[in-house]
Amino acid sequence: MEGKSLRWILLTAIAPIAWGSTYFVTRQFLPVDAPLWGALFRALPAGLILLLISRRLPHGAWWWRAAVLGILNVGGFFVLVYIAGQRLPSSVAATVMSASAAAMMLLAWMLRRQRPRVLAAVGAGVGLVGVALLVGIGGEPVDGWGLVAAFAGMISSSLGFVLTGRWGNEIPGLTMASWQLTMGGLMLLPVALIVDGPPPALTPTSLVGFAYLSLVSTALAFTVWFAGLRRLPAATVGLVGLLNPVTGVALGVLIAGEAFGLAQITGLVLVLTGIVLGAVVPRRRGAVAVEHPPIPARTSVHGVDVDAA
Repeated sequence: MEGKSLRWILLTAIAPIAWGSTYFVTRQFLPVDAPLWGALFRALPAGLILLLISRRLPHGAWWWRAAVLGILNVGGFFVLVYIAGQRLPSSVAATVMSASAAAMMLLAWMLRRQRPRVLAAVGAGVGLVGVALLVGIGGEPVDGWGLVAAFAGMISSSLGFVLTGRWGNEIPGLTMASWQLTMGGLMLLPVALIVDGPPPALTPTSLVGFAYLSLVSTALAFTVWFAGLRRLPAATVGLVGLLNPVTGVALGVLIAGEAFGLAQITGLVLVLTGIVLGAVVPRRRGAVAVEHPPIPARTSVHGVDVDAA
């Protein structure tokens, strides 16, 4: 593997590692009863910082596209992740999110008529069995509403990433992140005021937690993720995504002392195996290896080819 590709893999890996830590940070350091404000405190500061750096506003159709993606990837998704992080063990929440591989394949098939590869479909099925084992057998009791929030957040972000790949392959990662985070945060503001009431009082601990989520798990993570999607082939992106559930499980078990028995270990192994299968791209006879996909207007996410236009 050439040095340039390796650098992009390491940069892209920041995103799933940071996202995997989100559940632990939310559960341990943030206030419980303010999911809308929690999502806003995470999204809007990050979006405004990136917008100041990029100095580029949406144009034309990107005003409504940024609004749609801001709801799917930020506004709605962050609220659901906040709820899931408060109600579920970190290992469970992170691994439920890993089922996005199957969701993205189905959504890309329905929206773009792109039939998934056999190995990718098999991998998604294996991963879903693993998720069922992880959340349904043994360990500590799983909160039902937390599970609903995690699955809903997974579907929301999966649809958002499919549409991001369809619409925005020509937009730099930092700019794409700034538009979505700012739009999502602004749309959350009136809803948070109406539903949650005044913003919650923040302690030094919660301030540190929100600073980490906003700067690392959001501004940095979204920027490198969108940039990586434009530069890395499908197999590599799928493999890098393994770090999300692995990080969530590791933090939950090693630091928070969450229960993790034989059934959960089996489930996690199946999830990781499924994502690896989904990331394998068969080499065609006579194909020449290249560093990046030969057609810039086409990208791939979790083993699903997604058109940019």
